[in-house]
This record gives sequence, C-alpha cells and structure tokens, in this order.
Amino acid sequence: MRRWLALVPALGLTLAAPADAQRSGTVTPLPPDTAELSDYRWSNRPVLLFADADTDAAYAAQRAALAAAAPGLADRDIVVLTDTDPQARGALRARFAPEGFLMVLVGKDGGVKRTETAPISADDLFATIDAMPMRRREMSR
Repeated sequence: MRRWLALVPALGLTLAAPADAQRSGTVTPLPPDTAELSDYRWSNRPVLLFADADTDAAYAAQRAALAAAAPGLADRDIVVLTDTDPQARGALRARFAPEGFLMVLVGKDGGVKRTETAPISADDLFATIDAMPMRRREMSR
C-alpha cells in the first residue's frame, strides 16, 4: 500500500490541508506524484522514510525512534513523510531510488542534508540538524 503520510510530529492523526502542513501536530497526506517538497520549504524539515513494505524492520525501528522523540521533532519543525509502496513509483521515490529502507533529511532550504540506509537515533538526527546554521539561528532567538 502506498503511504505518503506526514507525521508531524506523530502526536496525532488530524488531517490537515496542505497549507496547514507547516503547523506542528498535523498529519498531511502528500500526493504520490510530488516531485518537489516546496510546500515545506522555509518552514519545515522533511524526513523521508522509504521502505518496500510497512512491515520492514528498519522502517518500523526508525518510526518508533522518531515517535518516541515527538517533542524534539516539533521543536525542530520536522515533518516525517513515509512511502512504503515501491510499486507506485512516485516522483520522490524515483528521485532518491531507495533499495529497501532509506531515510533522507531535507533542510528547510530544500537541500538534502543526510541520507541513511539504516535507522538512526533521534539524538543523532537532532545533532545533524542542530549543527546547521539555520537551526543555530533559530536556537539563538
């Protein structure tokens, strides 16, 4: 089953319109043919999770790690988007060409900041984000 689902920050399952995707605590379906993440640019940091199935162990472990760190996701404006249907061949899946599990961190500027083929801890993800100049400016405010 194809799932592009924003889990911001996995605090609830309230559906929101794409224009509301920038608010913490919302869950927004992302169309499978979305090639750009422009709706999130300058307001959110998308974390893309790809897997061949929602039963993939690495995928489940990564989701659990992120769900357990929900306050940190909200604080860093992270939007988690998932795709567990390789047959749908969406534009983002074509762009990143995952083979099994893949995690991609995209910055607020739209650039890819980190990719991993194995789950990472939320603290490791947060350390990557907290080292970014834009995040340092956010923390100083």
